[in-house]
Amino acid sequence: MIRNAIGSLMGLTGAAAAVWSPFRAWYDGRPGRDYRVEELFSGSGVTTDPPALPGSLLLPMLFAALLVLVAVVRRSRPLMAVAGVVVLGVAVLWMVRQGQAAGGLSVGADGQGLGDGLATAFGAGALLLLAAAVMRGRRRRPRRRDLDLDPLARPPAAEYEPWDPADRT
Repeated sequence: MIRNAIGSLMGLTGAAAAVWSPFRAWYDGRPGRDYRVEELFSGSGVTTDPPALPGSLLLPMLFAALLVLVAVVRRSRPLMAVAGVVVLGVAVLWMVRQGQAAGGLSVGADGQGLGDGLATAFGAGALLLLAAAVMRGRRRRPRRRDLDLDPLARPPAAEYEPWDPADRT
């Protein structure tokens, strides 16, 4: 139970960081909300056209946060891991497309190069995967039907003898 609580807290923290990351600078001081989701899947890479907020990188991060909420409610390790993979996948795919458009990626000072929003996205994805590893998940309880099929679950009925209160030996 404690592992689920710690994993849930880690997952919710990672979801908050993932949703916050598009509002931070991703490259050359440009926030992640200025990149279109469609640009991640186009061959040309990213452009300078700012999209509407629902069409930006915020959309997949919100989807990952929704997956985390469902994972916390259901105590589901696989859903938590999928949310982490979504966040990391968006960050890696964005880096590939940005590298295509810019001819390479740089890390520099004074707001030039890769920004802290991208680092927040990578940290959030890693935290979500770690939360999935920490969570214990749900235990599967054996159903009555499973007990009937398992020969070791209970002895055969022939071994039972009815109890007779008169038989005191």
